[in-house]
Amino acid sequence: MAGKAVAPRISLGTLFLSVQLADALWPLLLLLGIEHVRISPGMTRWSPLDFWDYPVSHSLVALLAWGVLFGAVYFLSRRYLFGSLVLAAGVVSHWFLDVLVHRQDMPVFPRGPYLGLGLWNSLPATLIAETGLYVFGIAVYLRVTRARDAAGTWALWSLLILLAIVWLAALLGPPPPNPETIAFSGLFGWLFVPWAYWIDRHRAAATAV
Repeated sequence: MAGKAVAPRISLGTLFLSVQLADALWPLLLLLGIEHVRISPGMTRWSPLDFWDYPVSHSLVALLAWGVLFGAVYFLSRRYLFGSLVLAAGVVSHWFLDVLVHRQDMPVFPRGPYLGLGLWNSLPATLIAETGLYVFGIAVYLRVTRARDAAGTWALWSLLILLAIVWLAALLGPPPPNPETIAFSGLFGWLFVPWAYWIDRHRAAATAV
């Protein structure tokens, strides 16, 4: 959402997909048996998941490649070089933000070394950091865009509330019963991309309103 301030020509849906590409690919790779996860309650204070094998979706090298590909596809379709660089950086940024919160399970290369600062081991620190980033992104988006019509307001706020509910449910709910449930639940995240495109069509740059 904060990316709209940097590259206002890019749709919010495209920005969503770039920064969440790793997590969008991950459930598909789980279902295909290419990547794997274990359910280990107590692994961290925040998450019961043991991310022990996800080299294609979450290694730094893989995300660099995905970022180049994502940016290249965008450039070929829009001929907007700066926007393609912003999107490529968005794809790769996922790895650096995950390193902050994960334990040492974030691969640099597909089979290591593994990094992670473990913010998820502290519930208060996680709540402060993740809530702060969320509020910051919302504040920036609201500052640089204005609703064209009623849909531009209620579609945005309904999404923001739903995202907060999903986030809290992951924290307060019981551990998932199996990896397949995790994968199918993860596919639900794809719905947020067209929703964000829809929102953006009903909003305009603040200076254009």
